[in-house]
This record gives sequence, structure tokens and C-alpha cells, in this order.
Amino acid sequence: MAEPKKAGLFRYLKEAFLFRWNLLLLGGVGAAAVLIGHPDIALPLIAAAEVTYLAGLSTLPRFQSAIDAKVRAEERGLPAQAVAQDTTTARERILEVLKSLAEDRRGRFLRLRARCVEMSRIANAVRGETRDASGASAELRQPALDRLLWVFLKLLLSDQAIARFLQAADETQIQRSIDDVTERIKKREAAVAEAERADDRILRSLHDSLATAELRKENITKAKNNAEFVGAELDRLENKIQAVTEMAVSHSDPDEMSSRIDAIADGISQTEQTIRDLQNITGMTAADEAPSILDADIAQPASADDGARARIEQARMVAEGRAGRRPKS
Repeated sequence: MAEPKKAGLFRYLKEAFLFRWNLLLLGGVGAAAVLIGHPDIALPLIAAAEVTYLAGLSTLPRFQSAIDAKVRAEERGLPAQAVAQDTTTARERILEVLKSLAEDRRGRFLRLRARCVEMSRIANAVRGETRDASGASAELRQPALDRLLWVFLKLLLSDQAIARFLQAADETQIQRSIDDVTERIKKREAAVAEAERADDRILRSLHDSLATAELRKENITKAKNNAEFVGAELDRLENKIQAVTEMAVSHSDPDEMSSRIDAIADGISQTEQTIRDLQNITGMTAADEAPSILDADIAQPASADDGARARIEQARMVAEGRAGRRPKS
């Protein structure tokens, strides 16, 4: 999958310059310089400050991501409010997937994300930076890393869906059905003349039942292969993501860091193809644009199963407490 379209340096500079607070401040300072009576001294300083501002803001990854999202919304014919809505719904998209995951898989993702944030904090400390209160350094805000985490999250959902399918499928019963129908076909063929077999309704029905049972068995075999591949991909992606975050500690060059992350993200096309193949099970597609996972405020959500388990545990403790207060006979 291609990386999301970039707005370009000219658009970044234009948006930074047209930012309302910049125009207000620039106009106010310029007017003040003229009123003071020394524009020949003040205006060059103002121009230098403006160039510094434009260069700094237009190169910030978060600012670029916001403008890129705005440009994509404009291309889709969406109103300007859609950009802010996309930012708001990003957290909801992530939480929706997390709530649908079982506790072990949800915990695995949250631990991996927490490690990414922790490694970024360490990277900031190594470089002597303390301004980033969120703990997400500029390198780790790269869309490519969010894409890796988003694919990992979707793979966890795929893994869970396949596991539930395999638990519900009874392969032994299907094989017994194949053996039984095969035996019935042999008996029926022995009782019907060869010339009449093609028109025999019972034989047609039995052959259709056999084809259906074999298709079910084939689906189980395919699901097992997918489960094995998804499990391997989860391990591979987890190692890749951890390697990327650890690079932030040992690599001080942001350009080298970005190129390494992009190279790793571009190597997950096979994983995304698997997600496309599993779309009917998971309801998710590899074409989904990755939300900003590292910057999102994600609190561990409680699933319906967690709530039920909590209520059961609470009832058990109450029952045990009552039993403990009973007088001994």
C-alpha cells in the first residue's frame, strides 16, 4: 500500500504563513515598526523572525500530518470540519478495535505501544531533550510507525477471529461426514446401473453433500495456515516495531531514522495482503489509513467480557465473605 499523499513544502509554507495568529502578529509588529519610525532596522529583523518561524513550523511532523490530512479531505470533497473530525475519530477507531479484542491480545498491543513511548522518552533523555511531555519524539511520530502499529493491531483482530473460527469448527465431525457420505455413494453406485447414475437424484444429492463437506474441511485447513502465518507475522512485526523504537536511542540523525522506518513499513505488503484476504472475517481492510496511534490518548478499555468477569468475581467475594461470617457448628 502506498504511503498517504503529501501536501508538499509549498503548501506547508503557505498554511504556516496564513495561520491567523501569524498574520495578526506579523501585521501588528509591522505596524508598530512603522509607527516607531525605524522601519529600516525593524523590518529586516521581523522578516528574519518570520523566515525562522516558517522554516520551523513547516518542518514539524505533526504540522505536516495535519496539512496532509487537510489536503486529502479537500481532494475527497469533504468540508474543512472533516479534518478535525478525522483527528477526533482516530482515537475512537483505535478504542473500537481494542474493545473487541480479548484481554491477552489487547494487553499485548498496549504493552508494545507503551514500550514505543518509553523508548522515545529514553531517546529524548539521551539527546538532552525534555520539552516533549507526551514522550513521543519527532522521529516516532512518523506516519510509517503508526502504520506498523495499526497493521499489528489489525493482525491481532485477525488472529482472534481465526482462533474463534477454529474453536467453533469441528474438524473430526466433518471428516466423519466425508467418510459417511463417501461410503453411501459407493453403496448407491453399486445399486444403480452405470448408465443411470448421471440422472440419479440421490447420487447427485450425495455428491453435493460430499463437495460441501470437503469445502468445509478445506476452509479449516486454510484457516490453520492463516493462523500460523498471522502468528508468525505478529512476532515479526513486534520485533520490527521494537527495533524501530530502539533505533531512536542509538541514531541521532532524523533523516536516517525516517528512512529506516519507511523501509520497514514498505516491507509489510505481504501482511496487508493477508489482512485483505481475511476481510470477510475481521471486517477490516488493509486500505484503512492508519490513525495516529502514538499521539492518541488511549486508556485501556474494558470489554464486555471484562465487565462480566468483574461482576462474577465481586459476587464470589461477597459469597465468600458471607460464608466466612457464618458461625461454626
